[in-house]
Amino acid sequence: MRRLFYIDYPQEHIEGQAHRYRCAFCKLETTTINGRLEGHLPTCDYRVALEKAGFECNRHSPIPHEDTADEVD
Repeated sequence: MRRLFYIDYPQEHIEGQAHRYRCAFCKLETTTINGRLEGHLPTCDYRVALEKAGFECNRHSPIPHEDTADEVD
């Protein structure tokens, strides 16, 4: 079973940053996770729970726009 996006995980604000958040379990930034289950660490409680419930990662899908992202703003 798959979802288009996985965005229902608990998030916490990164101190000292105005608009940056991270997963409350694995501490990866939401921009790194990018709505993907495989964006969480393999040991993340959220990811582990969903995988046990039958949800699958898209392990072979590339990160969108990785090759066209600006390195410097």
